[in-house]
Amino acid sequence: MERVSAAAIIDVRGVVTGWSEGARRLTGLTAEEAVGRPVRDLLAEQPSPDAVTALTGTAVLRHRDGSPVALNVTACAVLGEDGGPGGYVITAVPSDAHEPAPDGREPTLAERAFQQASMSMSVFDTEQRYLRLNEAACKVMGVAEEVLLGRSFKETVEDEVHSRGFLWHMRQVAETGMPLRYESYTGAPALNREHAWTTDMWPVRDSSGRLIGTALAAFDSSEQYWARERLALLNEAAATIGTTLDVVRTAEEVIGVMVPRFADFASVDLFDWVLGAEEPPALAGTDIALRRVAHGSGTEGTPEAAVHLGEVDYYPPFSPPARAILEGRVIQNQAGEPAFMQWIAERNARSPAGRRHRVGAHSMMAVPLRARGTTLGVAVAVRIRQSDDYGADDAVFAEELASRAAVCVDNARRFARERTTALSLQHNLLPRGLSGQAAVDVAHRYRPSGSQAGIGGDWFDVIPLSGSRVALVVGDVVGHGIPSSATMGRLCTAVRTLADVDLPPDELLTHLDDLVTHLAGDDSEEVAELGATCLYSVYDPVSRHLTLAAAGHPPPALVLPDGTTQVLEMNTGPPLGVGGLPFEAMEVELPEGSLVALYTDGLIEDRDRDIDHATAELCRALTAPAESLDALCDTVLKAVLPEDPSDDVALLLARTRALGADRIATWDVQPDPEQVASTRQAATDQLTAWGLDEAAFVTELVVSELVTNAIRYGAPPIQLRLIRDRTLICEVSDGSSTSPHLRRAHAYDEGGRGLLLVAQLTRRWGSRQTGSGKTIWAEQPLPPT
Repeated sequence: MERVSAAAIIDVRGVVTGWSEGARRLTGLTAEEAVGRPVRDLLAEQPSPDAVTALTGTAVLRHRDGSPVALNVTACAVLGEDGGPGGYVITAVPSDAHEPAPDGREPTLAERAFQQASMSMSVFDTEQRYLRLNEAACKVMGVAEEVLLGRSFKETVEDEVHSRGFLWHMRQVAETGMPLRYESYTGAPALNREHAWTTDMWPVRDSSGRLIGTALAAFDSSEQYWARERLALLNEAAATIGTTLDVVRTAEEVIGVMVPRFADFASVDLFDWVLGAEEPPALAGTDIALRRVAHGSGTEGTPEAAVHLGEVDYYPPFSPPARAILEGRVIQNQAGEPAFMQWIAERNARSPAGRRHRVGAHSMMAVPLRARGTTLGVAVAVRIRQSDDYGADDAVFAEELASRAAVCVDNARRFARERTTALSLQHNLLPRGLSGQAAVDVAHRYRPSGSQAGIGGDWFDVIPLSGSRVALVVGDVVGHGIPSSATMGRLCTAVRTLADVDLPPDELLTHLDDLVTHLAGDDSEEVAELGATCLYSVYDPVSRHLTLAAAGHPPPALVLPDGTTQVLEMNTGPPLGVGGLPFEAMEVELPEGSLVALYTDGLIEDRDRDIDHATAELCRALTAPAESLDALCDTVLKAVLPEDPSDDVALLLARTRALGADRIATWDVQPDPEQVASTRQAATDQLTAWGLDEAAFVTELVVSELVTNAIRYGAPPIQLRLIRDRTLICEVSDGSSTSPHLRRAHAYDEGGRGLLLVAQLTRRWGSRQTGSGKTIWAEQPLPPT
């Protein structure tokens, strides 16, 4: 049919009063033959009432040769002087431009190009009524062109957001005369899934430039849309996966990326060894045991999951997850494939009776989680509501996502393993029971941080010394992880060794500083990791003196029995490892019942806290009423620490005791061998006064040997002191700095066996340097009472 436009004028009586050349060409009727005739005489069939009411629709005229001519007709009322209708102007175009004209003429090339275009193309009038559609547009709409011609676009689509947006843009083109581009993601009446559309709209003008309609071309950009979506998901995965060094949380973040945009249901299963400290086992051909770590669904309640979180599931070799692990590649299955149906049947068979699982699942993908050449587990993605099956591009995306996720999971696994190792190392190195001394009552807490940097090197110790004294130590190694914990173990051991030598606090720190310097010199790459701080203090319950020195460490807090609280002011030396600078000791006398709090800097220092305010909070917390020192430790940590401390914290509380004069006996000894017998007798009499006659024999021997050695090899002044504590302590001091030592006596030697006997008969013995010489001491257990 010839593609021309026709026009006719009809008066209010329905009589034709005007006839165009286009009308003659379409119908074969001349103006003389048409004008004056009722319009109904020209119709081959009556139009529908809806078309008459709407003044638009399809009309079938009778050609001069008797054949029907289908036209798309639009009527426009002509108003008279009184404002009422005086007639109608009717325009019409053929409704089947692709059919040959009655005279046999074929459609033009432009007409064929429009009809056969691969993109959806449509033409509307200025009121958004259909005037023309090509074959692609009819396919999208799911109806023939004649059904839509003359109808408003709004009538042919659902009242949805995307439809309103589409209509608004068409109206903007009609009103402004400016072309627009509209992008949407929506379905279409004849399509079973949503598509991404890029629609160009432009105005259509006549030869005079008057806007007479709107045309559009819609391009299905779904592939580009999903490519952008996959790229956006990968970018999101890089930002959201691995925010913590927790394996389970990382798996949950993977699910958050996959559901619901990539999958309607997804799960992450890992080998048990990933969650522990064991090495990966060799995979056999039997069922593969995996633990469900995370899963998620686009529907509430996760109805597709047959395995509960935390449960171990056994995957048979034919299953997609097992194949993905064994073959090391993505496994895809679609509905209808035997492997897919077998997998779904096996899953459903394990579901509780009456519970619906995986209803509507039509496509699934299993992706191995591999990092650094090791398989950690498998991720499974299932599509249920999304109508598209997984394709090759989806497999590439899943591999990239799984690769990133696996590295994050492996990092979390390695961190957890190192953290567990460091905690175990610290647990074994830190003191557990702090018995064996009576100078102080102690309580302690060690709180590792949850920082991603790992466990730090905080440590503490309580070391019994000779003469009922006790050493209270707290320190902090710079850095985190196993290296810091190992260095902490070295320093802890070194301090105990130096404490056995009974060095004063300042001298002990000097030796410790040399040790750290030497350790750092062994490996220049670990110098930064070997920096450390330390506070070493010695409390003597006889004199009630606390002597202490610090190397870059916070000073202790002190609470006196009357409730007075203070932070001791002391000259803190440089951190250990700096070298070349001295340490200064200070001494303070404490009333019995004083509380000494030693701690690491993590208790009061934090990037978000003021150190002075935190120190004041510590002092207030130390005065809080508590049933015991253990309870007071908890009170202090709760009051001072934030909810999530960024550093490890060690806290050591010690309440001092004092030994009364009735438990100490002292004698000055003249440097005369004849004084040995009288001194021995005085010691025996004191034991009788204390009710310790059973210990007299050993004590007499010890006193005789030590006093004799002091007179023979030492220098005045000489003093004997007996201390009755948890053990019986015998001390002999003299003015010589020469320390005694055990030696093996030969058969004919007249002496040299005294210290050997002392060592054999007492629990332990030793010597320590004093400001005026040395003191040799020996401890023996008290007889049972």
